[in-house]
Amino acid sequence: MPIDEFVFLNYFSIIFMKASVFFFANVIFWCSACSPAGMEKGVDHDNEPPQIIFDTDMGPDYDDVGAIAVLHALADSGECEILATVASDAHPSIAPTIEVLNRYFGRGDLPIGKAPQGAPDFTAKNGWNDTLINRYAPELRDKNYPDAVSVYRQVLANQPDHSVTIVTVGFLSNLSALLDSKPDEYSSLSGVDLVKAKVKQLVAMAGGFPEGNEFNVNRHAEASVNTFNKWPTPILFSGFEIGAKIFTGGKVAARDDDGPVTTAYDINLKSYTKDGASNRQSWDQTTVLVAVRNPSDYFYVNGPGKFEVNEDGSNTWDPATDAGHYFISHKYPYQHIADAIEALMLHTP
Repeated sequence: MPIDEFVFLNYFSIIFMKASVFFFANVIFWCSACSPAGMEKGVDHDNEPPQIIFDTDMGPDYDDVGAIAVLHALADSGECEILATVASDAHPSIAPTIEVLNRYFGRGDLPIGKAPQGAPDFTAKNGWNDTLINRYAPELRDKNYPDAVSVYRQVLANQPDHSVTIVTVGFLSNLSALLDSKPDEYSSLSGVDLVKAKVKQLVAMAGGFPEGNEFNVNRHAEASVNTFNKWPTPILFSGFEIGAKIFTGGKVAARDDDGPVTTAYDINLKSYTKDGASNRQSWDQTTVLVAVRNPSDYFYVNGPGKFEVNEDGSNTWDPATDAGHYFISHKYPYQHIADAIEALMLHTP
């Protein structure tokens, strides 16, 4: 080998080694930024159980039932505290269904809010919400629930700064109205400022990655655009493609139990499954799981970037803009996650 070529190659090798060190150092830094610690930088609540406000459409689909069961199981194990549960679907059966489930898990005193005017207003064709209400708490049918925005503002105002995790597994109707809310008897802050002061992060079952057109986002597109454009804290997304691959509920439906979780899964699996399927996708459960537990224990966490919503409710992911948005992607075989979720869904009070 000519000496000039030898010198050149050695020089190139040194440059390559330095570049590699720089590259891997930045990878390590990037990964730490994607971790929950990176997302919560500057928040001094890392050793405390998450304080959760759960925002759900609780129909027409029934993975919301699995999600609230997971949430109560995690609360019973001391892994989180539930501050409130609010309905993002304006159908009159939604808030009572939430209360039926809260009562079953021994938390009948949790604040419950109803969706604001303009939110989607419908439920499942098979009437499973009504079945649960009629069977377990028919007196709730005529109960008048406070507006979800009032519940949000009252609960948030009473919490320490940067301490609340909001988990949304339904429409963005409540969160949009919260951001647009004015000072009131609970707080002198505007909605945006109240969220900025009290919320640590938003965890959302919303959208698809790197692009999608997902039900929770497109069903009330105006609210979704407003929410994701104005939201002032980090957001972690569990997209459609995550829960679509994780199937649970068969063991819940098959157990010998007369509780509302078992009843809901039994009714709906018999009504909606095709070709003898005995489980259902787990979109909402994954969202609760990563809101309470370290998401990196179950999924890769990607970002930061920006979740962009179009006027029709479709979305794209912009990895070049740091808006404090992150999304999870699959790391383990789907059954591994399904087993973890269903174990929590099987919890009884």
